[in-house]
Amino acid sequence: MAESGLTLLKGTLDLLILRTLSWEPLHGYAISRWIREHSGEVFRVEEGALYPALRRLEERGLIAGEWSVTDTGREAKFYALTADGRRQLR
Repeated sequence: MAESGLTLLKGTLDLLILRTLSWEPLHGYAISRWIREHSGEVFRVEEGALYPALRRLEERGLIAGEWSVTDTGREAKFYALTADGRRQLR
């Protein structure tokens, strides 16, 4: 894939993640599920794309991660938008 196409995909995924987190903090699997369900099953974000994107957004200060326990009792990192992330989304 050409570099410009890869950049477009990264930017689109980043925007989808930021939009998803604008509703509430979520862990990775819940982010992937939210995107899939709210896109009418059109977008399916695989782990190999999701977690590098989450790390990239966290490094840029657009999201912040915190370890917590899910409603099923598993430990997971929950991500939330930062003020910079909200500005970027707007």
